Amino acid sequence: MPLRPTTERRILDAAEDLFFTRGIAATPIDAVTARAGVSPATLYRGYPSKDALLAAVLERRHRAWIAVWEDAIAQAPDDIGRLLAIFDALEVFREQPHGSRWCAFLAASAEYASAPPEVARAVSTDTEGMRSRLAELAAPIAGGRAPDLAEQLLLIVTGDLAMRLREPGGASGRGSGVARGAAAAIIEHLSGLA
Repeated sequence: MPLRPTTERRILDAAEDLFFTRGIAATPIDAVTARAGVSPATLYRGYPSKDALLAAVLERRHRAWIAVWEDAIAQAPDDIGRLLAIFDALEVFREQPHGSRWCAFLAASAEYASAPPEVARAVSTDTEGMRSRLAELAAPIAGGRAPDLAEQLLLIVTGDLAMRLREPGGASGRGSGVARGAAAAIIEHLSGLA
């Protein structure tokens, strides 16, 4: 019997909070069940392993992130604004209740020397999704160089996400402003070459 949506949400909320504040390896399943108010049998009915639970948390987080990013893209006034909208989306996403100290996908990657297949798939889906969407958004600006520009922007985004561990609130309290400025400079340079 599948989990009820409210039970599933409680389990995923508890796991997400604990995994990304305490650490994945440091969080036992009984801490998740206690926080969610469910029995281990209920949790395992929906998620056969801790790795499956983590993958479900990451998949849900990915869907939430994409919705925020797509909304930021839709609000942007032009091609460059749509490409830089990822930084606006990062700021909005960080302010939501499920925000964490840094990127859940980087956290999951950092905790595994060799991630289990379901976790590796979830991380890859997020990474490849960002890479391909950035390349798509870069195409009107960079043409055939769009994949290279997307890769540079992905590196900047990843660095911005990682800096959240060193400096909560972003570079000296400026959020993603520094990363956005670096991205804008790369885009401007590339535009000058066109």
